[in-house]
Amino acid sequence: MKIKYNLLKKENSTEARLGTIETNYGTYETPMFMPVGTRATVKGISPNELLDMHAGIILANTYHLWLRPGEDLVSKAGGLHQFMGWNGPILTDSGGFQVFSLARPKDITEEGVKFKSHIDGTKLLLTPEKSIEIQNKLDSDIAMSFDECISYPAEYNYVKDSVERTLRWAKRGKDVFNNERQSLFGIVQGSDYEDLRRHCAEELSKMNFDGYSIGGTSVGENKETMYKMVEYSTKYLPKDKVRYLMGVGDPIDIIEGVIRGIDIFDCVLPTRIARHGNAFTKYGKINLKNAKFKEDFTPIEENCDCYACKNFTKAYIRHLVTTDEMLGSRLLSIHNLRFLIRLTEDLRNCIKNDNILEYRDNFIKNYYKDTDYLHKKTKGQDD
Repeated sequence: MKIKYNLLKKENSTEARLGTIETNYGTYETPMFMPVGTRATVKGISPNELLDMHAGIILANTYHLWLRPGEDLVSKAGGLHQFMGWNGPILTDSGGFQVFSLARPKDITEEGVKFKSHIDGTKLLLTPEKSIEIQNKLDSDIAMSFDECISYPAEYNYVKDSVERTLRWAKRGKDVFNNERQSLFGIVQGSDYEDLRRHCAEELSKMNFDGYSIGGTSVGENKETMYKMVEYSTKYLPKDKVRYLMGVGDPIDIIEGVIRGIDIFDCVLPTRIARHGNAFTKYGKINLKNAKFKEDFTPIEENCDCYACKNFTKAYIRHLVTTDEMLGSRLLSIHNLRFLIRLTEDLRNCIKNDNILEYRDNFIKNYYKDTDYLHKKTKGQDD
């Protein structure tokens, strides 16, 4: 079946939306954070642990699975769900973000993108049709259109041409899309130019995709600019379709995205910072390598219901991290993922109670040590 989005309630003072997504594997509430399983695994986390932290949809990466183990092998295994043992919905990205980080401007043509494999330097070509073919074979529940993801800032005329190419690529991909079990999302581009974002959103809407994504954010702009990019996109998208903000996992960005009408998010940030000893808390990020935690026999965060916080102390996790025991990064990953999933659970309650702006202001007051967070640069994430 195709996914179906149901809008249950809109928050009174903002564009925040409470909804559900019906999938082949059940119905899930939004707003939602999706853990990233780049190579058909969320780093260090088992499927059972993902279920325990109340994860819904998870994300896998088309580019990496194309290179290893290959979409044909995954298809022979029965598709991505069977291959990785995940009995829940999966979203695959188009591979575009990784490809554009490897390609030179002159290698981006109407046909597609030429680049060299990051593994062995093999010359490759990824086209809109090839991206869709790979995702059809992976048999995810949600596939993404192949778009041109550009850096920030960019000149208006370049962005305009890029948006037109993204729209042509979206149509080419949709024309060859042929997996009845999958849904296909279009991706809104346009940098920080509202007229281009509007044009892209409206033209994609005419193509009637199953859902829509906001791309081209977290590419070097400050937070204030990113939030404008989101606003410039969501206000022109259909209200009865899912809205997905790609690659965003900073807690305040999730809150601000929800306020602007975003339904689902993904990012490698929670597992990436865990591998460096960092943990999310409501009072900001902490680094467990810090000596002050050596004799701290309290959990990472009081009242957190994750496995790490219910069973272990900062002192123990610090010991694991400083001695390079893999359990340390696993426990921190479990906590960080559950932190963001709990955050979206809290936001759903805020929408029900019409108090999301009060929640945001209190969160900022606790999380940030300075008030100038809007001017901090964003940074794209890739596992």
